[in-house]
Amino acid sequence: MSRMDKLNQQFKREISTMFLMGEIRDPRVTFVTITFADLSRDLSYAHIGYSVLSDDPQTLRAAQEGLNSASGRVRKLVGERIGVRHIPEIKFVYDDSISQAVRMTRTLDEIKNERDGRGTGKDVDSGKEDH
Repeated sequence: MSRMDKLNQQFKREISTMFLMGEIRDPRVTFVTITFADLSRDLSYAHIGYSVLSDDPQTLRAAQEGLNSASGRVRKLVGERIGVRHIPEIKFVYDDSISQAVRMTRTLDEIKNERDGRGTGKDVDSGKEDH
């Protein structure tokens, strides 16, 4: 594992811990999960991926605003915990891969249910047999 991979993991772990332990007390970030950290090679920037347990646009917007507001505090806390000379600027980016996976799973379940319904000769919506 490279030094950059280790730093990315360390940043992700430390920032996740901050949210889990309630060190960032903004109610807008209550349901935020940190999904990845991607530091630039020169350590000037860190893109921190997050997901939210909601698809509501207002909730997503509020989470982004809360994270933007907390980025300075997150940077300060990371600086205290990680032994690097320069602490990068933190930029939070929405990671929709989890919500995409949920949508994909629902779609696959719907397809499976439709196939199962056709195979039994029953109408999936009503549960009645076709004649």
